Amino acid sequence: MIKILISLLPVFIFLLILIYLDSYKLVKITNVILLIFVGFVAAILSYVINDFLLANLSVEVTTYARYIAPVIEEILKASFIIYTIRKKKIGFMVDAAIYGFAIGAGFAFIENIYYLNVIESSNIFLWIIRGFGTAVMHGGTTAIFSILTKNFFDRSNKTKFKYYLPGLVAVILIHSFFNHLLLPAITITVLQLIFLPLLIIFTFNKSEQALKDWMEIGLNNDVQILEQIDNGIFSESHAGQYLLSLQSRYSGTILADMLCLIKIHSELSIRAKGVILMRKVGLPVIIEDEVKEKLEELRYLEKSIGPTGRLAIAPIFNISTKDLWQLYMLGLK
Repeated sequence: MIKILISLLPVFIFLLILIYLDSYKLVKITNVILLIFVGFVAAILSYVINDFLLANLSVEVTTYARYIAPVIEEILKASFIIYTIRKKKIGFMVDAAIYGFAIGAGFAFIENIYYLNVIESSNIFLWIIRGFGTAVMHGGTTAIFSILTKNFFDRSNKTKFKYYLPGLVAVILIHSFFNHLLLPAITITVLQLIFLPLLIIFTFNKSEQALKDWMEIGLNNDVQILEQIDNGIFSESHAGQYLLSLQSRYSGTILADMLCLIKIHSELSIRAKGVILMRKVGLPVIIEDEVKEKLEELRYLEKSIGPTGRLAIAPIFNISTKDLWQLYMLGLK
């Protein structure tokens, strides 16, 4: 029982602390549970691949653990993070940290269950290392990959393959260093338990400030656009003048759809920011049928104006990663 508690609980306690520190509660508990199961799947696939390669490659186990296993395991853990970032389902770095650590926690859980069954050692320090060291390492590396990758995508707002590489290389090197045991295992564990919380605290502070700035600036812009459209003075603004300049390239129907898209997107953006504030104060959030109807209308308008039309209005209405994420939060993506 002591072995089980020491080897399995620390990583999940750390995960609960991350969820508690997220003051805006942007990641749902149901999503966290799903992510833990994603980690389960990654661990099982990792076991199958590692077992196959060890049986078919002329490589010592120690060499394999240092140079090959970290590559396979980190890529498998990172795969779902790559998918969610590409689909614009992660809004801020704090969300990325929780997503990554949850997957790593699920991975570590399965891995330690395996070792509890194959290792008969009663040495308590072994299980301390596995619980506070290896398990937290798996959660930490995936969290670090998520944070770095999200940061690169926020800066560029594009989904290029090269933005995955820095995070992947970094966590593979960390994992490999951990497996090399260049320092005593207990020393590595202590250093990890010092470094990882500092990184997470820094990430949470930076992410929360970015969220506050985005909320304030974005809300002002959304309200201004809606007021201009509702008061019939949007055409007098710089954005309105630009839209009118597109008359020679697009029909009146398409231009009307562009204006409707801007209006509905701004309305939904304001709703989404309201949802964030309600979650922060612990109020229940209910998405009304009216919102769902607007989301469907937004889908239709995006198809109507097409990719070229969306590019045409980008100079006055550039939909950023966070804008896409807020619509996903309301159920569009």
